[in-house]
Amino acid sequence: MLVFKSTLMMLSGLAFFLFGMNVLSTSLEKMAGGKLETTLKKATSKPLFGFILGAGITIAMQSSSAMTVMLVGLVNSGIMDFTQTIAAILGSNVGTTFTAWIMSLMGVESDSFNLMMFLKPENLAAISAFIGIVMLMFAKKSKQKHIGTILLGFAILMYGMEFMSSSVDSIKNMDGFERFIGIMKNPYLALLISTIFTGVIQSSAATVGIVQTLTLTGLVDYRMAIPLVLGANIGTCITALLSSIGTNRNAKRVVVVHFYVNTVGSIITMILLTVLKPFIENLMTIPVTPFAVGIIHTVFNISISILIGLTYKLLVKVVMLLVPDKKDMAEKTAFLDDRLLNTPGLAIDQSKELCNEMAKYAKTAIEKSILAIENYSESLVEEVSELENLTDKYEDKLGTFLVRLSSKNLSGKESHIIGRMLHSIGDMERIGDHAENIVMVAKELNEKGLSFSNEAKKEIKIITDAIIEIINITTDSFIHDNNTTASHVEPLEQVIDTLRAEIQSRHIKRVQKGICTVEMGFILSDLLNNYERVSDHCSNIAVYTVQLDSKKLDTHKFLRGVKAGGNAEFVDDFNKFEHKYNLPVEE
Repeated sequence: MLVFKSTLMMLSGLAFFLFGMNVLSTSLEKMAGGKLETTLKKATSKPLFGFILGAGITIAMQSSSAMTVMLVGLVNSGIMDFTQTIAAILGSNVGTTFTAWIMSLMGVESDSFNLMMFLKPENLAAISAFIGIVMLMFAKKSKQKHIGTILLGFAILMYGMEFMSSSVDSIKNMDGFERFIGIMKNPYLALLISTIFTGVIQSSAATVGIVQTLTLTGLVDYRMAIPLVLGANIGTCITALLSSIGTNRNAKRVVVVHFYVNTVGSIITMILLTVLKPFIENLMTIPVTPFAVGIIHTVFNISISILIGLTYKLLVKVVMLLVPDKKDMAEKTAFLDDRLLNTPGLAIDQSKELCNEMAKYAKTAIEKSILAIENYSESLVEEVSELENLTDKYEDKLGTFLVRLSSKNLSGKESHIIGRMLHSIGDMERIGDHAENIVMVAKELNEKGLSFSNEAKKEIKIITDAIIEIINITTDSFIHDNNTTASHVEPLEQVIDTLRAEIQSRHIKRVQKGICTVEMGFILSDLLNNYERVSDHCSNIAVYTVQLDSKKLDTHKFLRGVKAGGNAEFVDDFNKFEHKYNLPVEE
């Protein structure tokens, strides 16, 4: 019965450990609000900083697996390149040894009142739990509550380890326990079991902690301890492997890096142990302590970091060989990773970056379609078609992601920003559609061998220049969130409406005089209608930018207010644009 209770205590201790780790890392990410990922992106441009930050974040989160999953998400979203993650992964492997050092104090006995007494897991857990619950219950700010939850998670993690260590005395007296330990002294079997076990629980820190707990029986020696620690490093790769399902090729390279770092190091170590076995056999049979396990874990990860640092270029070549580039449009375009939904701040920033890319694609599509009117070529038609497909793809992917993001717990400002992006990408997608319509007008003119009259060409040149300016102002103001620049769009849109009406009126007069044909009238009308619709969508996007500081997006109310209120700045801009894009006097 005692053995049964001890076994349950061991299992409950493991459950508490894993739950505490989950609470700790989740609360830390919420408190950071995407700052961890943003900081990682900046720091990883320099390997040393990336290594230090990788270690620091892992120590704070108590999970190298969570760190690696975060990196997979960042790379999959195009925020980072896989080569930037190498230093962070190495740092994370070193950072995960921090838990082992805390656990190594389990066997330390001290009756004196000193720092070592405070650092013992059971005392550290009690202090963390008390401070954490006080902050959680009485703090008013969400950040302080998150800190309280983090401390509680750490306390639960520590208590879990204490439960496991308390169960050791009874477990070592179980029938067959010594026989199990004897089997585990086969280094290759110990490596395999540790790898599988870590893969199942998805925590190398927990596996190493269990190894440290087992050392308290006095039956674990180096023959067993070293392979178990190595297996924990290999098994933790399963978390990153699972997180890479459905990601792009660049993100899969992060998993290969992680697997390579941990596996190659373990293989080299096992080979060295086999070769040196005749010389170190007596040393390997010495019983280990929790402290010794901490040393094994740390020395291994630091040694591998140095080795990988010296062979960095070889690692990159191996990864590129295993996951080569694929010339595919889907691979060229990086979209948002679902993992970013857990950090709304970073998700919004990255969504805006992709919205900016989409705005540039829509702008380029218009420019190339106009160029096709002036100087037709099949290559321009293909380029515009490809750009239009890209804007469709961005609208679909971004729209879906932003809708899902809007369901998260967001501030009023964050919801407002997401609403602005959702509205804007719809208008950008329609601009791409109109670019394709314009290029079809160019194609029709080319295939039928038609051309506009000299008068029509001059008029079209003026409204075309106005369209180019309005798309440039709109794109620039959207990308830079400049509401002052955006305020110039609506007056220009009104001028373009006036130009379209006047040009069509002049064409009708030319048809009546027999200068132009009815067929050319249809083509001209098609071109002008698409121009006007482009300016309308630019107006919508600009209004969303102007209303960035408002609490609610209301395009129609804003425009009615601007036009009906006799806004002096609006009138002044309108007059300037009207003078700039004045049609020539009719002959």
